[in-house]
Amino acid sequence: MSDIKVYALSTCVHCKHAKEYLEDHQIPYDCTHVDFLSGEERNQVMDIVRKLNPAVSFPTIVIGDKVIVGFRREEIEEALSKCEKK
Repeated sequence: MSDIKVYALSTCVHCKHAKEYLEDHQIPYDCTHVDFLSGEERNQVMDIVRKLNPAVSFPTIVIGDKVIVGFRREEIEEALSKCEKK
């Protein structure tokens, strides 16, 4: 399966639900809490998020080549099933 990347804020309830969903389904993912970053590292991550999601809202989830903005369970499940088939 492709790597799954979650860009989140530590205080965001939707981010929390997205991470809980992935953990409950034992799906490995890499999470970056943008609000914990500072300086150039934060600028670089924000540039990445801006390219993926021009609205710069959270969570921004990348599954394979699919970008999902917000905790959208059905979209996450669909993207995961497509990755599993590859």
